[in-house]
Parts: sequence; C-alpha cells; structure tokens
Amino acid sequence: MLKIAILGASGYTGLELLRILANHPSAEVVKATSRQYKGQGIGAAFPFLKGYYGNLCFSDPAQYKSTRADVVFCALPHGASQEVVPEILDSSAKVIDLSADFRLTDENTYTEWYGVHKAPELLEKAVYGLPELNR
Repeated sequence: MLKIAILGASGYTGLELLRILANHPSAEVVKATSRQYKGQGIGAAFPFLKGYYGNLCFSDPAQYKSTRADVVFCALPHGASQEVVPEILDSSAKVIDLSADFRLTDENTYTEWYGVHKAPELLEKAVYGLPELNR
C-alpha cells in the first residue's frame, strides 16, 4: 500500500486526486494539506468525500516537512512547488507536481515563459508526465 500525501488538497486538482484515490486499492492518503480547511475533516469540509477518509483532517501546509509518504502530490499554486520539492526529494519520496513548476527542463526556456526558477538544478531531472511525449 503506497502512502500518499497531497499538498494543496482542497484546490481543484487536489480534490480530484482525493476523489480518484478514495477507491484506489493500492493507495492510502496519509496527509492532505489546506490553508483554508486546516483542522477540518475531509468529509466535513467536502461532503462528497464523506466516508472515504475516516478521521483524516486537512493539516497546515507548513507541516509538509513532517510528511512521511511514498508519493507526494503537489497540487499547489504556480511557484509554490519550487520551494517544497527539494526538501521532499531529500526525504526519498517520489514527487508528482501538477503545476508548471517542473514542466520545462531548460532553465532559459522556463525563465522566458514563467520567470526565475527557485530550484533550477532540478529542471533537467524532472520528467513531464505526458505519455505522448515521455513513454
């Protein structure tokens, strides 16, 4: 069973992940962060998820450093993943970033389109998860 953490779990993509993973036979969501809903139960905040996550509550996003998970999904606003991904990778967890922060592998191209990257050393290592491009 893979232990999953979702950073930014109450946004659009985070909620979609919670919905998809609710019935996944090999995944257990162990942490879901949200600034807006921290401390609230997932099912209480979002009734369509009631009964799927037991007593799991949204935690403060700052607690990502204490996350012990096999896979961490970053469903964060643009620019935010750049700040947390290096530390998460140090914990040996796999990271799946749903923003554009690691979409491009060339720092100059990233700078041209999005501005300065805070973790440019990771750009070349990142894989854009589009099967049509990276089978």
